[in-house]
Amino acid sequence: MATTRPITPCLWFDTEAEEAARFYTSIFKNSKIGTISRYTEAGREVHGRPAGSVMTVEFELNGQPFTALNGGPQFKFNEAISFQIMCKDQAEVDHYWNKLSQGGDPNAQQCGWLKDKYGLSWQVVPTVLLDMLTDSNREKSDRAMEALLQMKKLDIAALERAYEGRTPVGSGRR
Repeated sequence: MATTRPITPCLWFDTEAEEAARFYTSIFKNSKIGTISRYTEAGREVHGRPAGSVMTVEFELNGQPFTALNGGPQFKFNEAISFQIMCKDQAEVDHYWNKLSQGGDPNAQQCGWLKDKYGLSWQVVPTVLLDMLTDSNREKSDRAMEALLQMKKLDIAALERAYEGRTPVGSGRR
C-alpha cells in the first residue's frame, strides 16, 4: 500500500537553490536541509549544467517540505504564488518580516506581503487579523481592513486600535 505524502512545493531557481534553502532554514524554527542532488554528465545536452553542480535541495520550513531546483533562468517567481506565515504576536511578525525582506524588493511590500531577495512572495500575517476581518460586526472588521490597506509590515497594536475605533484610519506602520 502506498504511503500518502504531503504536497511539496518545488521552487525554481536559476542557480541559487542551495543558497536560498540555507537562507530560509536559517529563519524558520523546526527547519532543516535534507538531500542535495547534483547534476551529472547524463542529459547535459538538455540541462546544460556542469556535472557536480546542485540540481535539487530538499528542505523543510516549520516541518513543511519544499524542494528547490536549479532549473535555469527561464522562469521567475511572481505574486500569483505566495507563502503565508501565520504569526501569534508582533515579535513573530517583526522576526519574519525583517529577515525575509532583507535584500528584497521594498516596492513589493504592502498589506503584510513582501518579496524576498529571490523574488518569492510571502504574507506575514498575525492570526488575530483573521478574527478581526471575519467579525460579524461589519463596522469593526471594515475599520481593521481599512487600517490593513494602509500598512506594509502589519502592526498588531495599530490594527487593534482601528478595529476598536480608537484611532483614525491611516495611522498604521508603513
